[in-house]
Amino acid sequence: MPLPVTGAPTFWTKFRSFIWDSDSHLKSAEERAIIRKLDFGILVVSCYGFFLKYLDQNNLTNAYISGMKEDLNIQGNEFTFMGTCYTIAYAIMQVPSTMIIQKIRPSYCLAFCEIGWGVWTFAQAGATTSQQMYVFRFMVGLFESAFFPCLLYIMGSWYTKTELAKRIAIFHLTGSVGTAMSGYLQAAVYNGLNGRAGLAGWRWLYVICGCMTVPSGLLLLFVLPDVPSNCKVWYLSEEEKAFALDRAIRSGVAQPTGKVNLTLLKRTFSQWHWYWFVLAYVLYGSSSSVPSYFGIWLKAENFSVSARNVIPSCGALINIVAIFMWGFLADLTGSRFTWVFVPLAYGLIPTGILAVWPPSVKLKEFAFLTGGVQLMTAVFYTWANEVCKRDNEERALVVSSMNGLQYAVAAWLPIVIFPQTEAPTFRKGFPGTFGLVIAALITIVIIKLLADRDERRVRAAGTDDEAMDDKGTGIRKTRAGQA
Repeated sequence: MPLPVTGAPTFWTKFRSFIWDSDSHLKSAEERAIIRKLDFGILVVSCYGFFLKYLDQNNLTNAYISGMKEDLNIQGNEFTFMGTCYTIAYAIMQVPSTMIIQKIRPSYCLAFCEIGWGVWTFAQAGATTSQQMYVFRFMVGLFESAFFPCLLYIMGSWYTKTELAKRIAIFHLTGSVGTAMSGYLQAAVYNGLNGRAGLAGWRWLYVICGCMTVPSGLLLLFVLPDVPSNCKVWYLSEEEKAFALDRAIRSGVAQPTGKVNLTLLKRTFSQWHWYWFVLAYVLYGSSSSVPSYFGIWLKAENFSVSARNVIPSCGALINIVAIFMWGFLADLTGSRFTWVFVPLAYGLIPTGILAVWPPSVKLKEFAFLTGGVQLMTAVFYTWANEVCKRDNEERALVVSSMNGLQYAVAAWLPIVIFPQTEAPTFRKGFPGTFGLVIAALITIVIIKLLADRDERRVRAAGTDDEAMDDKGTGIRKTRAGQA
């Protein structure tokens, strides 16, 4: 049962409602305590793990421009192929991973995966050929693949509409923190450890990252609360677990049925959700690759090794501010569409500059530095979670398909439009990303129109937005999108 709110809201409670959850003043102290515990068990550990994922993912570029190219005698498009091996593996397990956690506790699965990618991170420190790096990057991608979609699904299972966007934003921005720290860490390692114990600086980076990753995987095993209907963590009492489950059901979030079969596929593919969210996200994700080529351009402009690692980190710090701001505004205003559309529309500026490729170094540097301002991924996933919240398995399938198919496209698209032989101008790549931004904007508008249409149908039918079916699963007979 809902816990009662006692007493008038204090100034601090009202202030917290503005900067954090907009309905904090309506929640009891007991409910806020439960949310704090969930933030520890979900948000803190997932953010640290996602930080490590991006630290490793960006280490490939940092290692490449810090000596790996010469040590491994990387030729032609071999560096691009290393990224492709990672991307293929990462894409393969996106959808299966969210289906697996319908049967096996997420804490077990994700702990196993994070420890696994830590082991293969260590392996990269010992690579002696490009071919070995292909294998190691593939294995890292395979083990990392479950982390992002499964935690998005878990967050969507626990948090309400006033809580979800900013928390996914914080989760997502830790990727930018990892990107930023990767440059600083590589610069520090290169200057301080290069040559120690006979290892090059870029090899030490992988050793350090492996040492950070394995303990994080062990932590997940003990603190991740799985899902409300099957929560066994030690830091929530039985009463708190019951309340958290009731809270999720009251907010309209369907609970797992454990049924992963052809009926699920028929149910999912008979709706518009999967098609349009996946298409829009693939277009958006494919248009967001500009910052990835910043270091390569800096190398072509003869910046120092330290500068090549540190300057892109400044862009990542800008991204951090932007990502949180979009999530904060999405929860504060309650609008998902606005804070998906506006950041992406800004993306026309940096991609447009690089498509033209002006002679000004400063203008191109501005474009690279602000290319990540369009990263509204957190709000996009929040929107998808909420549109699909009344069908648990469909929600898992849609969210994982968005990320998985975007990575599937990313496995081959950079080879076609961003071949290393065309660096650093990439005369097909940057104009292509500009066109992808335009296409993504169009599909986002279509999603908004479809979601609004479904909402009008529900209202016309007189169906209450939070109505439950007779089993209390939260799955409505008429499903609607929430914009």
